[in-house]
Amino acid sequence: MARVAEPEFIIDSRGRKRKVVLAVEAYEELLEDLHDLSVALARRDELLIPWEELKRELKADGV
Repeated sequence: MARVAEPEFIIDSRGRKRKVVLAVEAYEELLEDLHDLSVALARRDELLIPWEELKRELKADGV
């Protein structure tokens, strides 16, 4: 993973953080993480296959 610049915060007159400026790379990583979480949530009720069983099936299929 590439190192990205630290976020910059825009604060209001009371010193509270109100906005953030991110490097494009950091923003894209956040979007990818959000997508991954969405997929995991959508698939959480699917049947799980043990890794050893999957390896056997792949080997039998010639993969």
